[in-house]
Amino acid sequence: MQSTPFRIVVLASTNGTDLQAIIDEMKADKMPGIELAAVISNKKNCYALQRAKEQGYEAIYISKNDPHTHAPRTREQFDAQLFSTIETLNPDLVVLVGYMRILTPGFIENLNKKHIQIINIHPALIPKFSGPSFFGKSVHEAVLAAHEKETGMTIHRVTADVDAGEILLQESIPIDQTDTVDTLKQKVQALEKQYYPEVIRQLAKAKTT
Repeated sequence: MQSTPFRIVVLASTNGTDLQAIIDEMKADKMPGIELAAVISNKKNCYALQRAKEQGYEAIYISKNDPHTHAPRTREQFDAQLFSTIETLNPDLVVLVGYMRILTPGFIENLNKKHIQIINIHPALIPKFSGPSFFGKSVHEAVLAAHEKETGMTIHRVTADVDAGEILLQESIPIDQTDTVDTLKQKVQALEKQYYPEVIRQLAKAKTT
C-alpha cells in the first residue's frame, strides 16, 4: 500500500532561491514521498510565485486588502485568511522562504491545533543577529559591522516569538576580510540551498517512522 505523501506549503515574499533548491531536489527525485502542495505569497509579483507557476505548482496570492471592502486587512485578518487557505491544502509542514511578514500568535496557534509544523530559515547564527529587526541584507550588514569571524544560517521551528523556536540545524562559514554584504549573502544562500531540503527530508522521515 502506498504511503500518504508528506505535503509542504511554502510561504514566500521575495525571489524564492531556497524554494528553487527545494523544487530542484524534488525534480531530481531526491525528496521521495514529499509533495509541494502550493506556494503562497503576500506579494502579487514576487518571483517565487512565478517560479511555482512556471514549474507546474499551484501559486496563490493573498492580498493585503479585503477583496469585498478593499479596506486594508489587519494582521489578524490577513493571517486568518492565510490559515484558511493553508488548511484547504492539508499540509504536514509550512516552510517559510523569505516571507516578509511577522506571523501572529493566533496563526501559529491554529497551525499547532491542526498539528501542522512550521519552520523558517534565518541568515545568521541564532541567537546572534536575530529577532524582528534583522531580516534580508540588514542581517549581513550587522554581521560585517560587528567584525564577526563567522556567520551562517539557522533552520528553526516558528513560534509566536520571532526567531525563538527550536533550532533544527545550524551551519557556519568563515568571514573573509574581503567579504561584502553581497558576497556574504551569496555564501549564506549557498548553505541555505544545501540544507533546507535536507531538514524537510528529516521531518518527513520522522513523521513516517
